[in-house]
Amino acid sequence: MQELILQIKNVVCGRCKITLQNILLRLEIPYTKISLGEVVLPEPLSPGALYKLEEELAKVGFSLLQDKNERIVNKVKSIVIELVYREKDFGFKNLSDILKEEIPLDYSHISSVFSKTEGKTIQEFQNDVQMERIKELLEYGEKTISEIADEMEYSSAAYLSARFKKYMGISPSTYKRQYQKDRKPLDLL
Repeated sequence: MQELILQIKNVVCGRCKITLQNILLRLEIPYTKISLGEVVLPEPLSPGALYKLEEELAKVGFSLLQDKNERIVNKVKSIVIELVYREKDFGFKNLSDILKEEIPLDYSHISSVFSKTEGKTIQEFQNDVQMERIKELLEYGEKTISEIADEMEYSSAAYLSARFKKYMGISPSTYKRQYQKDRKPLDLL
């Protein structure tokens, strides 16, 4: 039999993957792999099983992606999140090269579909995810700005601070002191 790859909207973090895994186990749907925004099944589902899966996914804010463009956007978002959160090692490649490798389409098409669907470029989305990650790390209070700059692969703490201030309107140290809880969930970026 042929495996089935389902793309699932809003599976954007580790807890989302665990939630998806629990749904599959509860419905007794076998799977071979779960990743951000995607699950691989060893075989296609019956229409009844697919309907039950869609119902259960909807209860937790997930949904199956059927539209080709939505699938492209979901894949791009998953890759960007994995890249920013270091959940997958892509080596030292730039984002456009990673996307070309992971999505078997022309990059200009991927970029165009993403921009038309999301109203922002892939780079703007990546910047949004990076800033949310930086805000998260600042709120934890466990790392210095220099350590965060290193982790996020900025050339220096000064460069990170300048980008953060441009994006947020305040410096990282001010944000850290004020501990503003205004992070956005990744599924809303």
